[in-house]
Amino acid sequence: MSAAGPSQGANYSPSGGSAAALAASVGVQHPNAQLIESFYHAFARRDGRAMAACYGPNATFADPVFDLRGAEIGAMWTMLCERGADLRVESRDIAADDHAGRAHWEAWYTFSASGRPVHNEIDAAFTFSEGMIASHRDVFDLWRWSRMALGRKGVLLGWAPLVRKAIRKQARKSLDAWIARTAERA
Repeated sequence: MSAAGPSQGANYSPSGGSAAALAASVGVQHPNAQLIESFYHAFARRDGRAMAACYGPNATFADPVFDLRGAEIGAMWTMLCERGADLRVESRDIAADDHAGRAHWEAWYTFSASGRPVHNEIDAAFTFSEGMIASHRDVFDLWRWSRMALGRKGVLLGWAPLVRKAIRKQARKSLDAWIARTAERA
């Protein structure tokens, strides 16, 4: 969970700058905080294309499952949004300054491979360049996720490096297949 409390909201400066404190006192939201909010509002609408538009062309994304660059990032979000028929997303503790930002978000959905319900809690860190997301890192407990998504197998083996590697490999294979199918339709 983030160090800032809700009272600091979207005007908290992750870099510790006093400009954000001044902006907060007059109710002005930093443009990068607005960008993060737009990103999560698009996610809540399951609008992967709008999410992709928040990233710069050379952006990077990393989480316990994916390590992506450029257009792959938008493809991943679009795939997840299109596949997540019952996906629900909420975000909070959004904060940003000129250089960095953060948010906490939660997702509820049914994992399609097992039909099991998942409630994932994620802390996100961002950097920005020219008004776009330059890097995005999501942190969550992959073992916790695997226990929900995979059931008994996740409980018993979700902590093991081989199982984590298999999860990453399957996710990458799924994304590559989705990218190929969308390229064929274009």
